[in-house]
Amino acid sequence: MLYGRQAEQAAVDELLQAPSGALVVRGEAGIGKSALLDYAAAKAHARVLRVNGVESEADLPFAALHLLLRPVLDHLGALPQQQAEALRGALGLGGPTRGDRFLVGLATLGLLVELSAAGPVVCLVDDAQWLDGESADALLFAARRLHDEPVAALFAARDGEFPARGLPELWLRELDAEAASGLVAEQAANLPPVVRDQLVAEAGGNPLALVELPRMLTAEGARSCRCRSPSARRSR
Repeated sequence: MLYGRQAEQAAVDELLQAPSGALVVRGEAGIGKSALLDYAAAKAHARVLRVNGVESEADLPFAALHLLLRPVLDHLGALPQQQAEALRGALGLGGPTRGDRFLVGLATLGLLVELSAAGPVVCLVDDAQWLDGESADALLFAARRLHDEPVAALFAARDGEFPARGLPELWLRELDAEAASGLVAEQAANLPPVVRDQLVAEAGGNPLALVELPRMLTAEGARSCRCRSPSARRSR
């Protein structure tokens, strides 16, 4: 269950139900971008291709594109020869030719369209701010050119990173108090209400913090929080 994300889930549902389209989910670290992509993966009645940007591979050309397309590279033969050769070269599967970015973008689009002939396709790209530049260019090139093909692309990136001009964006904000309290209650039902209230205040509406803080809280820390509560001080 995603607490306080009904509007965002509705936006993802709309994307998945549309003939085709793309969406960039933005927000700070821990705000729930990956959880929203997990929701999309679970709800999609489609072939799901997924990749996570890896910071240590951000300088390796086409590294992320290779991870994303590796399960479907057996379909390369359906592409025009020039595009197929460019994509093979970019992914290190062909001759030592340098991958032409335009042709690689066309080939990426063509491969997704080819896959969609057998059924809808959903591409999920997490931590897009860490994609290598060549992979980002190819995926954005394809995402901007989706028309009536049953292909959807959902990117998740941190605030102010991963420029994606021309694509709609969905910003994730902090959870409100009610949603934050519900999440903490689910994660830490054994903690006293006053302690859960303190965790909600400390987390500032960040879902990851709301999940991790209860795990970090020791039994001694919980007792200490109870001792500092107003009711505990009045009882002394």
